[in-house]
Amino acid sequence: MFGYINADIKQLSEDDKKIYQQFYCGLCHQLGKEAGFKGQLLLNYDLCFLAILLQSLYEPELSQDTHRCLIHPFKVRDFYNSDAIRYATDMDIILSYHSLMDNYKDDNSKISKLAADSLNKDYNRIKDKYPKQTAAVEKYIAQLSAAEKARETNIDKVSSYTGEMLGTLMNWKDDDWSCTLHCMGFHMGKFIYIIDAYEDLKKDEKNGNYNPLSFMKKESPKEFETFVRINLTSLMAECAKSFERLPIVENADILRNIIYTGVWTKYEYLQIKKNTPKEKP
Repeated sequence: MFGYINADIKQLSEDDKKIYQQFYCGLCHQLGKEAGFKGQLLLNYDLCFLAILLQSLYEPELSQDTHRCLIHPFKVRDFYNSDAIRYATDMDIILSYHSLMDNYKDDNSKISKLAADSLNKDYNRIKDKYPKQTAAVEKYIAQLSAAEKARETNIDKVSSYTGEMLGTLMNWKDDDWSCTLHCMGFHMGKFIYIIDAYEDLKKDEKNGNYNPLSFMKKESPKEFETFVRINLTSLMAECAKSFERLPIVENADILRNIIYTGVWTKYEYLQIKKNTPKEKP
């Protein structure tokens, strides 16, 4: 489920690019602090979005520092640190743990199993700290597994599992903004599931793997692309409505960039890839 909630970097101002990078580097630094170098390999933009969102809404104390990292050893990097970034780091670890275990179960990847095992201690620590969030992820994994075994054809039902899980993870404080954050996460989670299924559809059809979109495509091949586009658009519209209810001023331009344009970069890339004729050998 990773890799879809990105910024459209070309559309950000130079100042916002720097801020976005400092949140990203902050998440990377905290992953290294919490789980070592193996943790930094789990870095992804989806949780960077979560860190910026929660930082901008709740405005916990934000510190700035510099460091050198293995990827950029010759350049000092600025990074942020805050409770919101630390929370996003913990959510990154529990999601990544289950993603690695999923790879192991699906592909018998020994490397993924070793990586997941190396996160056991960190996972249990976070589970004690955030039982509601880890329980939501564990329930989500169980529901997806059951849907796959049952060959569930209802894409709305299956995608809602991701929505409920992400809605729970976005609800950091259990306060007046919980409902709005959950609603925002719910629609974003459904968007992530559908676009992920859309990206994997051709490969899953070829390999005979479960993909709920394949049933929709078989039933209505002519309307399939329209169905996908309309659903993705309506889901992000609802996500945006929830976002606009939040009293966010700081970093609002970055967050709007991600919600209104950044999340579509992968879909647009897939369209270009699909419509570009392959060169004959």
